[in-house]
This record gives sequence, structure tokens and C-alpha cells, in this order.
Amino acid sequence: MAPKVLISDKLSDAAVQIFKDRGIEVDFQPNLGKDKDKLAEVIGQYDGLAIRSATKVTEKILENATNLKVIGRAGIGTDNIDKEAASKKGVIVMNTPFGNMITTAEHAIAMMFAVARQIPEASASTHAGKWEKSKFMGVELTGKTLGVIGAGNIGGIVCNRALGLKMKVVAYDPFLGEEKARKMGVEKVELDELLSRADFITLHVPYTEQTANILSAENLAKTKKGVRIINCARGGLVDEAALAELLKSGHVAGAAFDVFAEEPATENPLFNLPNVVCTPHLGAATTEAQENVALQVAEQMANYLLDGAVENALNMPSMTAEEAKIMGPWVQLAGHIGNFIGQLTDEPINAINILYDGVASEMNLAALNCSVIAGILKKANPDVNLVSAPVVAKERGVQISTTSQAKGGTFDGYIKVTIVTPERERSCAGTVFSDGKPRFIQIKGINIDAEVGEHMLYTTNEDVPGVIGTLGTTLGQNGQNIANFTLGRTKTGQSAIALLYLDEKAKPEVIKALRETGLFQQIRPLEFTL
Repeated sequence: MAPKVLISDKLSDAAVQIFKDRGIEVDFQPNLGKDKDKLAEVIGQYDGLAIRSATKVTEKILENATNLKVIGRAGIGTDNIDKEAASKKGVIVMNTPFGNMITTAEHAIAMMFAVARQIPEASASTHAGKWEKSKFMGVELTGKTLGVIGAGNIGGIVCNRALGLKMKVVAYDPFLGEEKARKMGVEKVELDELLSRADFITLHVPYTEQTANILSAENLAKTKKGVRIINCARGGLVDEAALAELLKSGHVAGAAFDVFAEEPATENPLFNLPNVVCTPHLGAATTEAQENVALQVAEQMANYLLDGAVENALNMPSMTAEEAKIMGPWVQLAGHIGNFIGQLTDEPINAINILYDGVASEMNLAALNCSVIAGILKKANPDVNLVSAPVVAKERGVQISTTSQAKGGTFDGYIKVTIVTPERERSCAGTVFSDGKPRFIQIKGINIDAEVGEHMLYTTNEDVPGVIGTLGTTLGQNGQNIANFTLGRTKTGQSAIALLYLDEKAKPEVIKALRETGLFQQIRPLEFTL
């Protein structure tokens, strides 16, 4: 059955057509996002939800999203999506961070020009029939110092454009390296230095716990007298009331804001001040940007629903369509190893340690980690998936560690997973052979070569004569057919394991009969989704 996508906000016809061309059933209801109750009522029918800013994806809506796999936001901001609830539900949240980068950066530059030359006020005055040439004295940008808070995708473009205007650029960004800063032609500084030196300050950071109110009253007081402040990023980054007071006092010469703490903004401390330029969140409002983000979100969602590719996800590691093809067997292997260990474990898990060897170490380890964790947790939580697994593990206090190493054995690469519980450690390793099939290659430190079967029976015992015969006889007496089996042991007379491939689930009477023999330390029926 073809995946089904709901578009609940206004998106271009070209985006709708992309879904159709890819064989995805699409339901275009651009006004539905405004009706929360109706959206909650119908969301269970869809595999994907494509939105802009009008649709609010709340926890209540997600509770009803029984089939939902992916939410695609045409644009950067995802404040209108409850990402924590989506992650717990196992729903991927994607955005399109690159479709409107240039548009937003250009708007910031335009706002900087507007506040520097008082263009809106001068325009209104001239339209009113006045000719107040001497009233609107501006300042040049050339030679001025621009302080950029956040030098990522959009901030980086602003830096580039500002350098072209012959401005000096200083940047505060904890994630900006010295070498990258040199290549960009900017000076990396701490926030306090930026505040004291900048003639213009522009913000280009997301709204997070760390960036909220980054230009607080205290930090605004540290700015250079006569500074002009531009915010085309997110509302809530600036203390608007404190800024309004500094504008009135003349300490801040001007401000240009495209975003506000509360939107739609019908009233705000910055409104109606003569030295403030305001626009209604127009950073991405160009024909080109709107088309770009709509097309991008449609392509990303289609790629995920059809090929498993994860692009620009906020709650799961990204994996391109090409990576998904190459990594598919390894992601499956990671899940099988985790599932194997999870089915053997009854006690709480304290830690999961994952070793990647050889070719496996060169892959997208974050995606493989998610598959391992999901496999381990499936026994206790059958609904867990690659998205929700890390969240569930974190909630349970499970420590995850990852180690990579160059090829260290006869295989081109392998994955080894060890879990730590209050009682014991348990490990399993596997690889992918040239036929693309996952194999278990080590269990409990015992080397084996075992394919993964849909219905399996795992046993451990002391290596003594008669065990294999007992297994065959007991299963035969209880009408259970063995399709194949794999054996392994450390040394003669020591620990041994057996993996039996069955035609159907292991029968309870078989498990009971085997336990009654007293030969087996552990007897576990195993189920795998192939």
C-alpha cells in the first residue's frame, strides 16, 4: 500500500506534484492546520504530515497519530512541533534549513540598511508630502564593526555579505573554530567583547535553553553607545522591554526586528518607537524561498517514506538515500544483535557498549547506534523504533558508549554489542557477508557462524555428550521441526551454545521438557523480523 501524506498548510502545487510523481497518496488541505480538533481526528490515517508554521503539532495530536512516521516542516523553525512527544512516539521531525538561508540573510542585510538610513520613516514622511531632508541623518556601513551572534548557515552568509560591504566582522559562536573563522575572514570573539565593540549586532541562532534572552537587560547594558541591533532569527533572543528603554534613552541608536517573543505580534514594547524598523516575520518570505522549502520538504519526506533516507532530521541521525542502500544490511544487523541480547535479558540494563570494527566503523554510527538500542529495548517496549529508542534509553538511565577501531580480524568489519546489568555482562557480535545477509559471529565469546532466522531457539550448556541428541529427541517428541542448527563451544568440556532454526515459534511444552532434563543453563525462544 502506498504511503499517505497530509499537507495541512499552504504549500506550492509543485510540492504536491512531487508526492504524486513518487507514487505517494497526498491529501492537500491547506486550511486544516488551523483546526486542531479536526486535525487530531484525521491524523491517524496518514504516514506523513507536511506543514509550515500555521499547524501546531501538539502532544494531543501526536497521541492520535497511530500511523505517523514523519513530520516535514517547510522552513527552519520547528517551535510549532512538540519534538519530545514526537520522538517518544517514534516520529521523525524534519525541517529544511537550507532552502531559505539566502533569503533570510538578505533580509537581515536589508534591515541593517533600513535602520542605518532610517528608510521606513523617510519613506513615510515623503509619501505624506513632506520634504524633511535634514531630519533623516543616517550612518554608513563601510568601516563599521558588525557583531554576528551565531555564524552558522545563515550567519555565515551575513558575514560574507558584510565583508563585501567593507565592514569589519566579529563573530560569537561557541561552535565556530579558529581555522573556520580565518577562512570566513571574521574575528572570533567572546560575547562580552562583541557587545563592547560592535556598531551593529545581528542575531542568527536558534531559540534554545542556551540562547533564550541572550541579549538580556544585563548584556544590552554592555553594548557600545549608539549600537544598532537586528534580529531576523527567532523571537525571545532579546529582552524587548529592556531594549525599548535603551532605545528611548538613546544608548541604542536603532533596532530592526523581523521576529518577536509573541507572534503574531499585535502589540510590543518596540512598536511605534521612531528608531525601530519592524516587519512581520518576513525573513523567508520570498517567492524563491517559499518554493525551495516546499520542494525540499516534499523530496525529503518522499525519500524517507520510500527509501528510508533521513535528511535534516532534528530527532534522528541523518542518512542519505545512498547511505541507506549501503548501510541497509548493517542497520538490520545492528537491530538483530540488539534484539538477540534484549530477548536474553530480564534484568534492568545499566549500560550498552558498542564496538564498530573495520568497514562498520566508517559508516553512520549514530544511525547504527539507534538500531542497536531499538533492538535491545523491543522486548520490553515492542513499539520502540529508531527514533524513540535513544529517548527511552535516556529516560531509563541507560549509558551508551561507542568505540571504533580499524579492521582487527578476519572480517572486513563487524559490530559487537555488550550490555551491562547489575547481574552480568552479555555480548554478541555480527557481520554482513558478501551476500548481504547479516550473521552472528560470536555469542558469549564463542565464535560461530549463524544466520538470523525468524523462529529460533537458543540454549547454553556444559559441553558433555548427549546434549545434541536430547535437543533433537525432545523437539521431535513434541512435534517441533528443526530446519537447521548451529553449534559452538569454547573448549572441549567447557561452555557450549546451540542455535536451532525452527519452522514455527518454539512450543511452551518443548521449553518445559528441555528444562526438565537439567542439561541446559539457559533456554530461550527467539523471534526476529526478517
